[in-house]
Amino acid sequence: MTNRIDTRLADLRKQGRAAFVTFLMAGDPDPATSLAIVEALPEAGADIIEIGMPFTDPMADGPAIQAAGLRALKGGMTLRKTLDLVRGFRAGDDHTPIVLMGYYNPIYIYGVETFLADAKAAGVDGLIIVDLPPEEDEELCLPAMAAGLNFIRLATPTTDDKRLPAVLANTSGFVYYVSITGITGAAAANAARVGEAVARIKRHTRLPVCVGFGIRTPDAARDIAGAADGAVVGTALVEALAKSLDAGSRATPATVKAVADLTASLAQGVRAAARAAG
Repeated sequence: MTNRIDTRLADLRKQGRAAFVTFLMAGDPDPATSLAIVEALPEAGADIIEIGMPFTDPMADGPAIQAAGLRALKGGMTLRKTLDLVRGFRAGDDHTPIVLMGYYNPIYIYGVETFLADAKAAGVDGLIIVDLPPEEDEELCLPAMAAGLNFIRLATPTTDDKRLPAVLANTSGFVYYVSITGITGAAAANAARVGEAVARIKRHTRLPVCVGFGIRTPDAARDIAGAADGAVVGTALVEALAKSLDAGSRATPATVKAVADLTASLAQGVRAAARAAG
């Protein structure tokens, strides 16, 4: 079953370039500003948009993304409102793939079957659920794939060749390679090591491999895009958003532009990799 993620990555492969994948937290700093930011991302150069589902106990997230989740929750963001955000985005953009990223607990409370139906209807294309291992595929992964949503799995530097087939077994859309061990925003990705890791993963799968964690600058985005099928940036964008807020953590007239401008410069880095390769 082909969806927007598969279509977009296939198109980019024909163009000979990597995807630029952005991450921002739904509802940060408030629902209206969050929607305006997400709406600005495609024109700024985002190929795929990951939207975080705010959660009170985000164990894999660094301080910047944790703070974004807390701002969103404080502003009243819920999983239902996150789906409303996607629905609002889809009113003006039916092409850009949307991936929801987060933890299983809010989905479990929402109800898996209801969530999957609502997510599909809202225009969600894929899920990244960081705390559900392959052993729990019957919980969400298999129902999600049956509903036509890609279920994107994380692979890390500690995922060895013995574990990798289990991780990849029911993965679809792309493989998200976490380039560093630890939490988001903690260190810089190393392009040479990433290239070796991507090659190793590709010995086990035909899926595209997108790389995230540790990409903060256009140069870093270019280097990773030259070694993988996609570069994912989250912390740097979340930090740009946070710096634009006022003393009360509220949006200012600079907020949307701050995120869009950084997105555009990072997108140029990703596209420079294609020119360099060509």
